[in-house]
Amino acid sequence: MSLSRADRQLAVLLRGCALLAAALVLLILLFLLKESWPVLQHIALIRFVNDASWHPVEGLYKLTPMLSATCYSTLGSVLLATPLGIASALFSRYYAPSLLAGCYRRLIELLAGIPSVVCGFWGLTTLAPLIGHLHPPGVSLLTGILVLTLMILPTVALTADSALAAVPAAYLRGAAALGLSRWGLISGITLPAARSGITAGVMLAAGRAIGETMAMLMVAGNVVQQPHSLFDSVRTLTANIALEMAYATGDHRAALFVSGLALMFTVLLLVGTAELISRKRRYV
Repeated sequence: MSLSRADRQLAVLLRGCALLAAALVLLILLFLLKESWPVLQHIALIRFVNDASWHPVEGLYKLTPMLSATCYSTLGSVLLATPLGIASALFSRYYAPSLLAGCYRRLIELLAGIPSVVCGFWGLTTLAPLIGHLHPPGVSLLTGILVLTLMILPTVALTADSALAAVPAAYLRGAAALGLSRWGLISGITLPAARSGITAGVMLAAGRAIGETMAMLMVAGNVVQQPHSLFDSVRTLTANIALEMAYATGDHRAALFVSGLALMFTVLLLVGTAELISRKRRYV
């Protein structure tokens, strides 16, 4: 079937936007590589793993404690926010009265609009002292996970709600004709049909958690060490860049751009893994 002129123009516009987005990602990668190159020319990549610690002034460039803190905080927040966000979406879509559901969605949208520095300030002044009573010092990996959970929860909830709303009405009518219960409809029809949208929302939330800077800088403790407990103070890669970029020069500055490259590749690995999982589920 031949396309109309408007369809062809729209297709050209969408291709152009897609190419522009890909070009921007490529340019960011090239910029990070260019700024990292001065230190990569004479320092082997293995040293960013095997060095004794992170002291660039002394020629030590170990990134693994900060990378571990980034991964642990992201994983913990996603594990907490995903079931809470999906449950919130199911409640507002299938269980709450229409008036309550509308108010509930507005509250979630309001939560999504709270600046990260406000969340970090709340975590520092309220949450950290509470955790400090259980196990000092209070500013720790656990505090960072809980604050990140609060920050990414609206993303998971709103994207899951949109994915559930996009389930074709014919599926719901068919389930009603079969006499399925409400939970049978949810578990057997809507969740499988909305799985790709929910997965995309979770990945979007994980990307935000990986890149969060200000809140983690305020509540995680900013100690460069390998975390062995949820109550250990840690420093993430993003917080490290924010703290040290203002005065870094030479190899120190270039090493911070290596941190940015590590973050970029972590996000690309996350997106690639999500796409692989999505494809496997699609063909099962």
